[in-house]
Amino acid sequence: MHHPQRLTAAAALAAVVATSLTACGTSADADSGDAQGGGTVKVVATTTQVADFVRNIGGDRVTVTQLVKPNASPHEYEPTPAALQAIGEAALLVKNGVGLEDEWLPRTIEASGFDGEPVDTSTGITLRQGEDHETGETADDPHIWHNPLYVKIMSETIEKALIRADPSHKADYQDNFTAYAAKLDALDKGIAGQINSLPADDRKLVTNHDAFGYYIDRYHLTYVGSVIPDFSDQAELSGSQLDSLVERIKKQKVKAVFGETSLPPKTAQAIGRQSGVKVVAGDGSLYGDSLGPKGSAGDTYLKSMEFNTTTIVDALK
Repeated sequence: MHHPQRLTAAAALAAVVATSLTACGTSADADSGDAQGGGTVKVVATTTQVADFVRNIGGDRVTVTQLVKPNASPHEYEPTPAALQAIGEAALLVKNGVGLEDEWLPRTIEASGFDGEPVDTSTGITLRQGEDHETGETADDPHIWHNPLYVKIMSETIEKALIRADPSHKADYQDNFTAYAAKLDALDKGIAGQINSLPADDRKLVTNHDAFGYYIDRYHLTYVGSVIPDFSDQAELSGSQLDSLVERIKKQKVKAVFGETSLPPKTAQAIGRQSGVKVVAGDGSLYGDSLGPKGSAGDTYLKSMEFNTTTIVDALK
């Protein structure tokens, strides 16, 4: 989906930022409330997951501005004046990559005047592919964080970028990465153990949109379909596609349909009713495109993956 009218909005925001830059010397975090502090590396991170990785690797050596809010879609984002100012002041701009932020990030960077180092955390990751819902062409799946081993690669990319930006604290970043990598290995092992406790015939997943492909591949589940059969949660569906999904759910005897925290549950609930299976929605929804707010069961990457796995296993038993 393309939105040329947003270029005008971004230009207007840039003008607001130019005014605010002359009015104050510091800025607040765009969405998460962290203050910009002196003596730390200023980092802007696009998504909730990437921001969490930066915080784990950077520790108290970084000040992180997170653009996308918890439980919000990273596929579309409208920059605020505070966000543009933070980007303009940042040493590093860390993104997920694989096109996830392409609808809004290039124009946002241009409007901000950013001249730091862009960091693409998808570098070095083997991407899975699928069909673009709108064009019918092959597209890369951007949801790389659903494989914890890929998060190790993403985190190492962040570690190296932080060392380039702040070489005097190289050992701190290395130690933080080593500690976080160990947690990711433990997470991966724990997820595999839980999924493997399910009978093979029950490891069938239907989600709100096609966001869990890397998880499915890593832990050997069967992808039956999604309410939105697209990598983007902004795609529109036809009645025939929904009917086809209901048919597949019945034929393959799927036990549950899973909602996602960043998407309305109504369509998933309708699919569940038509196919006669339970729907995991509301507070039990999976963390697909976004982490949850502070204090929730998914306010960090590690917690979100543990919650998702327990939810999936409990529903499919």
